[in-house]
Amino acid sequence: MELIRTRKAWVDYLYIIVGVTILAIAINAFFEPLDMVTGGVTGIAIIVKGLTLDIVKEGIPLWLTNMVINIPLFIMAIIVKGKDFGRRSLFATFFLSFALFYTQWVPVLTKDILLASIFGGVLAGVGLGLVFSAFSTTGGTDLAASLIQHVIKHISVARIMMILDSIIIFSGVLLFGAEATLYAVISVFISVKVIDAILDGLHFSKAAFIISDHHKTIAENIMSELDRGVTGLTGEGMFTASAKHVLFCVVSKRQIVKLKEIVKISDPRAFVIVTDVREVLGEGFKEYEHYEF
Repeated sequence: MELIRTRKAWVDYLYIIVGVTILAIAINAFFEPLDMVTGGVTGIAIIVKGLTLDIVKEGIPLWLTNMVINIPLFIMAIIVKGKDFGRRSLFATFFLSFALFYTQWVPVLTKDILLASIFGGVLAGVGLGLVFSAFSTTGGTDLAASLIQHVIKHISVARIMMILDSIIIFSGVLLFGAEATLYAVISVFISVKVIDAILDGLHFSKAAFIISDHHKTIAENIMSELDRGVTGLTGEGMFTASAKHVLFCVVSKRQIVKLKEIVKISDPRAFVIVTDVREVLGEGFKEYEHYEF
């Protein structure tokens, strides 16, 4: 079991390296040359580079700004969430700075801003999709959002991220004009769709039904490793006329790969059904909204 987990960890880090490299190419070859601010810390880095062109030759490089912003964010995250917080995300974040450095010599592939927004969005989506499939992030606004949400608990992380990215994108309008920003929005839309496709889910969440004789072990592992609730159902095998324990669990699309891995390690003979869920309301998912009529 330990060998399987070690091998999976190496595969995840390989996904992170490849994904981050692809993302860095998208930024250096498409977004930055055409002043497309797509949000996140890399968006801030593009803005900083544009603002410092008259001060520093060729402006402050993207990799340097990315590192300078993320270092204090991770220090704060370790203080707030503990030393074991986000090892893979820590690796992905600082490897992104390194990747932005060694891909900055990638030639600009097109001067057409529409082509840049399309192909840059596809590449960014592929890169981020690989990183997310390895249960990691590239730090930046999602890390900042999680820290803010630790203080302002009544606002979801997703909503805080949306606010932060909107501020960054709007800043790009002030510096580079509306046209580049509108194309950046197209690129963000494309990258989100590509990420969804890579993570094998066009919907909000995934639901899993698990039938296993090792249901207690599986439930404990899901609750401890994924921090998701599990509901135990009682069933009956009609062929054997014996009682069966069925586990029901709803997870995010990023977590379904990990859930299947937990089940596989706990009981390779388990029977698992995974289905798409269009919407989930409640704790850990979408909050109930109050409408006034």
